[in-house]
Amino acid sequence: MAKKALIYLVDDDASARKGMARFLSISGHEVQTYESAMEFVEHMVPAENSCLVLDARMPGKSATRLRAEFPDKFRNIPIIVVSADDGPETRQQAVALNAASFFRKPVDGAALLDAIDWAMERKIKNEQ
Repeated sequence: MAKKALIYLVDDDASARKGMARFLSISGHEVQTYESAMEFVEHMVPAENSCLVLDARMPGKSATRLRAEFPDKFRNIPIIVVSADDGPETRQQAVALNAASFFRKPVDGAALLDAIDWAMERKIKNEQ
């Protein structure tokens, strides 16, 4: 993929957030980090070439609930779900979010980059 994406990274685990942000930045992406889904909803500014990497299990309102309450914030943003828990409830949340990909932590960096590229390419094709 020629054009790098703006990655919105939402994870309540500070060390996971910092590590993924560093990896994505080194890979050429711009990264904005948030420690909760609510912080993301309150502070993100929609960008055309963006992707959301979202921890499925965080305190506070769930991402699926926030997506229902604030649909404009999630419109046209591919979502990649990551979680330390890959049980049925977490996988159902990823499906409810219409996630492009789901990864169990720790996330393989190369696979995450591939998923971002694939999600962004799919987004571009759907917009044409």
